[in-house]
Order: sequence, then C-alpha cells, then structure tokens
Amino acid sequence: MPVPPEFPLRVFYDGSCSVCAAEMARYRAKNHGGRLVFVDIGDPAFDPAPYGIPLDAFMAQMHAIDRSGRVYRAVEAFWAIWQAFPASTLYGLLGTLVMLPGVNLLARLGYRGFARIRTYLPRRTPLCTGGSCRIDRH
Repeated sequence: MPVPPEFPLRVFYDGSCSVCAAEMARYRAKNHGGRLVFVDIGDPAFDPAPYGIPLDAFMAQMHAIDRSGRVYRAVEAFWAIWQAFPASTLYGLLGTLVMLPGVNLLARLGYRGFARIRTYLPRRTPLCTGGSCRIDRH
C-alpha cells in the first residue's frame, strides 16, 4: 500500500477531457474538507516545469502531488484522492477496496485501458474568450 498523502493534495487533470472534468466536478461537489486542490493541465496557462514532470507525462496518466512532494500516478492517484474523504463514504470505501490485491490488478488494467482510449473521447469545448462568442450560421 502506498504511503498516505499529506494534505492538501494537488490533483492534476485534463479539463478538456469531458470524462475527466466530470469526475473532478464530482469530487469538488463532495465534502473533502479542502484537502483537494484541482489543477487543470489542459489550461494553456498550466506550466508543468515547477513539478519536474513533462506535460506529456501529465497527459498520459492521472497525477496527484501531496504537500510533501510525494507523487501518485494512475490508480494510486485515485487512491490518494479517495483518502481525502471519510472512510464511511463511497469514496472512502473505494480507497480501501482499490488496494486489495485482486481489485488493484483489475483497477490497474481498467485504468490502463481508459488511458489508451481517453484521447478519442469527446473533448469539452473551450469557453468563449474575449467576452463574446461567434455563432457560425453556415
């Protein structure tokens, strides 16, 4: 089992991925006691340099970095996120279950498959910039 995260935990996600953004919205809506800080790596202003991780590595799999600088990737990143929720909640239960040997293997395989198809999923459309949006009538 990985070392438990020291909160706050920075959660790096691709905000242009509709599935990824929806999942992060669910986490934001739940009471995590301010232990999660969300960082959209799809934002053009995102700079990966301070983290020492290339953007393509961030894009290849989920990352979370705790207060002490410990990095969690893929399934372990979700495990770290779920540690922010009380054990009596669904996410708290998932945080326990995902590290069981058989469940962990299935979770890793499932995540690996998702990571491979993620780029083919529908993308979120960017918000209008400049205060107005052009409506194409063609």
